[in-house]
Amino acid sequence: MKFPRKNMVYRERHCPPDGERLRCLVPAPPGYVTPFPWPKSRDYVPFANAPYKSLTVEKAVQNWVQYEGRVFRFPGGGTQFPRGADKYIDQLATVVPFADGSVRTVLDTGCGVASLGAYLDSRDVIAMSFAPRDSHEAQVQFALERGVPAFIGVLGSVKLPFPPRSFDMAHCSRCLIPWSGNGGMYMMEIDRVLRPGGYWVLSGPPINWKTNHKAWERTEADLAGEQQRIEEYAKMLCWEKVTEIHEIGVWRKRPDGAACPARTPAVRTCDAANPDDVWYKNMETCITPPPSGASELQPFPARLTATPPRVASGAVPGLTAETYAEENRRWEKHVKAYKKVNYRLNADRYRNIMDMNAGVGGFAAAVFSPKSWVMNVVPTAAELSTLGVIYERGLIGIYHDWCEAFSTYPRTYDLIHGNGVFTLYKGKCKMEDIMLEMDRILRPEGTVILRDDVEVLLKVQRIASGMRWKTIMANHEDSPHIPEKVLYAVKRYWTAGDKSSEEEEKGNSSEGKGSEEGSSSEEKGSEE
Repeated sequence: MKFPRKNMVYRERHCPPDGERLRCLVPAPPGYVTPFPWPKSRDYVPFANAPYKSLTVEKAVQNWVQYEGRVFRFPGGGTQFPRGADKYIDQLATVVPFADGSVRTVLDTGCGVASLGAYLDSRDVIAMSFAPRDSHEAQVQFALERGVPAFIGVLGSVKLPFPPRSFDMAHCSRCLIPWSGNGGMYMMEIDRVLRPGGYWVLSGPPINWKTNHKAWERTEADLAGEQQRIEEYAKMLCWEKVTEIHEIGVWRKRPDGAACPARTPAVRTCDAANPDDVWYKNMETCITPPPSGASELQPFPARLTATPPRVASGAVPGLTAETYAEENRRWEKHVKAYKKVNYRLNADRYRNIMDMNAGVGGFAAAVFSPKSWVMNVVPTAAELSTLGVIYERGLIGIYHDWCEAFSTYPRTYDLIHGNGVFTLYKGKCKMEDIMLEMDRILRPEGTVILRDDVEVLLKVQRIASGMRWKTIMANHEDSPHIPEKVLYAVKRYWTAGDKSSEEEEKGNSSEGKGSEEGSSSEEKGSEE
């Protein structure tokens, strides 16, 4: 309530100063159970894990989510998906080439419960979905409970936490973003994060306003003016209109942005000094210049292992094709050693995975599986800005400062990996604050794998014991004489009202409880 309403500033992240920060563990709600494994989790979420019914009432006729006994069911519907997300994606696929691997990363603005991302998954397309925390409680929490990549966010006054040219497609389905306002600033921000040749999809008002203006309860003149301004901004950005299908408009960003006949001299070009510097930086009404000599990406999955254009062109200081390949070999060796200690890395136990200090995405590539996804976090304190390289691999990620809270709800990740995080933040903020944040976003019985110097990990281990984590320390896979060690930890199962972890020690664990109790809940819900 302290922040301006203009440009949704009050919905943006505002972190408390150090003196007002709470230092406490966030308990799971009573009855919390292990989420269903993917792909069942796409359609069913235990009610106890996110006990909010408001969406089932407010969006009842739009088929977003249904409350059925002790589970929520997600039919795949949406305001613009009357026949379901799969049929909607089939429509898009007539003009957007999902099938050939050229469209791999998608940004879904104002995602709702992220059904678009949930159904793109089976087509080998990964969506980064976001929505604000608003009156429709827990949209992003539902998305992550389903096992779909998402974060809390809003297109307001600051830049999105991504480098330029991150996404192959951006999507808005009734996302309520005023695209025609602010001199086209929001469309310019989408242009910044969209790759040359990428697609922008706008579904809903004002597209096809002649047919729908009465249902939308807006005047023809109002809607016509809005669409005209959007079309004008699209031309200025050199986006070519591909098609209009019913209420869906599709534009394509020109592959060669350097030559743009519609761009007037009055349109300012953004300062190109450090295009990756976006953390808490205000959006501007300017056009991000295209890179010089950028090469095309290979289709996915070949791009996962190919040398990314940013590396090949020398855009990341000190990172060459040789050092990049060596980094990937190193992480393949590390992950192989992880699997000897934690065999569940080979199974489908972990759907939502986070790498707190992702580098070039070597860990994510080494654990890559259609049954999981990795949120690759590149800390703002990192020496190199490598998030662009991660996106060029067909992976997803985000910038973040670990001295602050991450933009997600509690209990949204199954596994957290951190390489050198505490050494990186030494002297910048308190170790216990970072660990409390890890505990907040980790699910009960979730796993943590930390690599760092042994002296650092011994301090971490002492704090972890007071946070109800079970830990073991392992040597570096090459030699016990190497100071770098690996700490494995599991967050114990406990819920609100527990006085101790006695329940867990008696065997009242949530492991397996989600699939057994949840399955009977689902059947009961269907019968009811």
